[in-house]
Amino acid sequence: MGLPFIINVTEANFDYEVIEFSERAPVVVDFWAEWCVPCKMLDPVLRKLAEERDGEFRLARVNVDENQKLALRFNVRGIPSVKAFREGKIVAEFTGVQPESNIRKFLDELIPTHLDLTLEKGHYLLDAQDWHMAHQAFQEVVQERPGHPNALLGMAKTLLAMGRGTEARDILNAFPVSHEFASAEKLKPLATALARIEKELPETNDPIEATYNHSLQLIKLGNLEAAMDGILEVLRKDKGFRAGEPRLVMLSLLEILGPNNPIARQYQKELASILF
Repeated sequence: MGLPFIINVTEANFDYEVIEFSERAPVVVDFWAEWCVPCKMLDPVLRKLAEERDGEFRLARVNVDENQKLALRFNVRGIPSVKAFREGKIVAEFTGVQPESNIRKFLDELIPTHLDLTLEKGHYLLDAQDWHMAHQAFQEVVQERPGHPNALLGMAKTLLAMGRGTEARDILNAFPVSHEFASAEKLKPLATALARIEKELPETNDPIEATYNHSLQLIKLGNLEAAMDGILEVLRKDKGFRAGEPRLVMLSLLEILGPNNPIARQYQKELASILF
């Protein structure tokens, strides 16, 4: 009886055993044939590594002679052909026999590490607006990989959502050049505004200034929706208040919530209706 993470798949069960299964764990598909000598050289290496990894990925074997439609579907032009699936999609592949060291590297890049999972946890908690626990997850990644841009961005977002502007500003001012850099720049106006009121919240007789300062205080209290309502009210009364800072702060808050957040989409529409 074969190991459960080494299986033979066919046209009948490919979608279930590979595509659907890859939503839970990576699947490495080996397209092979009985007459293929290189396939027979590669097969024991893949089996050995699958056994070593003990379920970290599934090895699915496809006989191309018996499953020609699958070979056509995935554009298999030469064998052995190895294609790796994650979340229902091909994320990596190679053709022909490879040195074992290369295949190990191929698997290392495919299989999520502890830090990958911690980072994913942080983003899940960020979407759930559990700022404190999300911050801990991102911080754990940064402690092991200082300068990790994705984790640093997550830390900055959670710090801002908790009203800790000075700490967030320090991260953002030293942010590394990366794909996340543009998102980090969008957060700077909020970090600057929160850092300012951390030092001093001067009394004012200006009702617009008072509304704006109160909105920033609401962020520190964790009430982002009420804060955004206040900032929108400021913009309704004076679009140019503080040289447009409230608009930029609003964009920072929307960046924290993310484009898929239904509340963010609602406030984005309200902001657009006020500005345009």
